[in-house]
Amino acid sequence: MITLNINGSNREVDAPEDMPLLWALRENLGLSGTKYGCGVAQCGACTVHINGEAVRSCVTTLSRAAGQKIVTIEGLDDDISRRIQDAWVAADVPQCGYCQSGQIMSAHVLLRENPNPTDKDIDDGMAGNICRCGTYQRIRKAIHMAAKK
Repeated sequence: MITLNINGSNREVDAPEDMPLLWALRENLGLSGTKYGCGVAQCGACTVHINGEAVRSCVTTLSRAAGQKIVTIEGLDDDISRRIQDAWVAADVPQCGYCQSGQIMSAHVLLRENPNPTDKDIDDGMAGNICRCGTYQRIRKAIHMAAKK
């Protein structure tokens, strides 16, 4: 059994230590907001926060995640996340929506670390997140909107 602190609660997972965190979240704990995209940390759909940093859960093993503070999209609940979600709706960001939890998790870290980002800051901070629908301009607009609130 591996103990994970997820969204503020300790949860026991009966899984191998080398299992990716993504699969434990989705399959063992029923937290399906974190998505599988590529499995090689290139698309960002599986982004979660570990100790406040955006990480790719598809390549993060349970042994690495154990003892850390993990936040998934389901547990993201603060002023920054509410501003981001409101801006996402106002800017009509999602099309298919598949990448959006990862996009929001990355945008949250970006705005926490840089509350007034430039276009370049946003492009750099969001570079690891792929949107197959190509909503990058609306994502940038929403991040600017969230920063101004």
